[in-house]
Amino acid sequence: MKKIGLLSDTHGHLHPRVTDFFADCDEIWHAGDIGTYSVTEKLKEFKPLRAVHGNIDDSRLRLEFPAHLYFQIEQLQVFITHIGGYPGKYSSGIKELLIRHKPALFICGHSHILKVMYDQTFNLLYINPGAAGNSGMHQKITFVRFQVDGHRISELEIFEADRR
Repeated sequence: MKKIGLLSDTHGHLHPRVTDFFADCDEIWHAGDIGTYSVTEKLKEFKPLRAVHGNIDDSRLRLEFPAHLYFQIEQLQVFITHIGGYPGKYSSGIKELLIRHKPALFICGHSHILKVMYDQTFNLLYINPGAAGNSGMHQKITFVRFQVDGHRISELEIFEADRR
């Protein structure tokens, strides 16, 4: 069993509650728009990090973190990207990648809107953790944590705070 902390759209700001909320996590995943290299450095000092770059990330972040990340954790196939849309309204090219890679968990950011949905068409769980940073039009700061046990995802919890 692995415990995962998931965030996106930090835009250079790491909320002070991230370390408390992710304290029991085994890994942290970042779904892009990291903003500054210092964010990933702080996260890597705290826990192992998997991340993708987003549309605002500079060349240094783009060199270290890919646009798409495919991997298996436990017995679960995972696909993470920054701009992915959502079930029924996927971004250009995403459907083809879902067909090719057949993930059971699809994660993206970009919208700054927390959304968790099951997609029956592609037989996967979709998660967008919302925005963990201060830049953008969102009113709430959000990030999530969950467990992966074999091929099962469970214990999904949401952190939410007013944006200040």
